[in-house]
Amino acid sequence: MALTVVDHPLVSDRVARLRATTTASAEFRRVTADLSTFLAYEAAGRLGTVDTTVATPLGVDAPARTLPERTPLLVPILRAGLGLLDGVLAAIPSAEVGLIGLARNEETHEPEPYCLRLPAELPDVAFVLDPMLATGGSMAWTCRLLRDRGVSSIVAISLIAAPEGVERVLGELPDVAIVTAALDTHLNDDAFIVPGLGDAGDRLYGRV
Repeated sequence: MALTVVDHPLVSDRVARLRATTTASAEFRRVTADLSTFLAYEAAGRLGTVDTTVATPLGVDAPARTLPERTPLLVPILRAGLGLLDGVLAAIPSAEVGLIGLARNEETHEPEPYCLRLPAELPDVAFVLDPMLATGGSMAWTCRLLRDRGVSSIVAISLIAAPEGVERVLGELPDVAIVTAALDTHLNDDAFIVPGLGDAGDRLYGRV
């Protein structure tokens, strides 16, 4: 399915910790990394593998399947998306990393790019990392850019999603897969997810 809400006790536990106002930044970063690894495990079920063999300590070759090199490309949306990067890399250490910086216009709630760092040659698969899938503007903008540059398979990974953001991404890019830990009820008038967990970037790194 295009939308996967991961239902698992370990995931639910981490979501509860992230929502809590008593969770300080250091703990918030650690729990975000944990949850990102769990979400990466779910997202990676869509990856292809390469058939090969490996030599075992018993002196025989065993059939094996490995990930292709450079796959997937991980694209955190700055700055908050960086909070997911280490956790996803813990699950997929061979992945390549690009960076996209988007600032939200607080009047229109639409993304405005300020940083774009991607490899000259992109792999077929990309995971886009953004902790909050709220309006969907930043995610849709990034996924569209990757699609225009030849990436054929895109997975959006978020900690928390709002129905409005999911609807926008899938409405504009129906072949993008979304993996999230929770689907919340709605956006408020300031385009924050409710009940949500506040501003993920501020809780990860402090206010700027």
